[in-house]
Amino acid sequence: MAASLRQSVRGLSTSVVRAAEVAIRPPITVYGIEGRYAMAMYSAAAKEKKLDTVEQELKAMKDLVASNKLFESVLVNPMVSRPEKKALLADVLKALKSTTLTSNMFTVISDNNRMKYTVAIINAFLKLMSAHRGEVRCSVTTASELDNKNMTELKAVIQSFLEKGQTLKLEIKIDPSIIGGMVVEIADKFVDMSTQRKIKNLTGLISEPVV
Repeated sequence: MAASLRQSVRGLSTSVVRAAEVAIRPPITVYGIEGRYAMAMYSAAAKEKKLDTVEQELKAMKDLVASNKLFESVLVNPMVSRPEKKALLADVLKALKSTTLTSNMFTVISDNNRMKYTVAIINAFLKLMSAHRGEVRCSVTTASELDNKNMTELKAVIQSFLEKGQTLKLEIKIDPSIIGGMVVEIADKFVDMSTQRKIKNLTGLISEPVV
């Protein structure tokens, strides 16, 4: 399994992996290094019908990284040797009682010296799982908390763009630096309607030389 995953990540070059990808294709494409690993993970987990199990185990790993700064620092520190990272990872996976499938996935990540991408890979996998369940993730950033009326209106507007069977997963963030308005990220779309952006655009316009 570990060898198959390694080949999958390194270009998906073998016929066995290609056949698995055709049969079990991730619901969306996630780009970058983290995307390649996450999609290989998804295909392997789907093939063994362990998507939910792997998802829970990856969430446990993510929580551990977030709560243990020493562990996190080891993952991203280039001064820590690959064998040391691999040994620590093996102990962590054992403590978390991870399945062989998840352990093999992390073995590939470790062998390829990609441990610093651990959280990014997990987040990419979770994104694939959301798409698998028909969830549409939407992040809305405002300068201050929305009242109930505005929140209800916002949800209704976003919901109107969803297709049948899709479920909205809305995350609200507060960032006073945008001054006013809002910044909306939904699926792969990004719309900046903040006052901060308007000020930057106006500043850029004013600074242009008059012809």
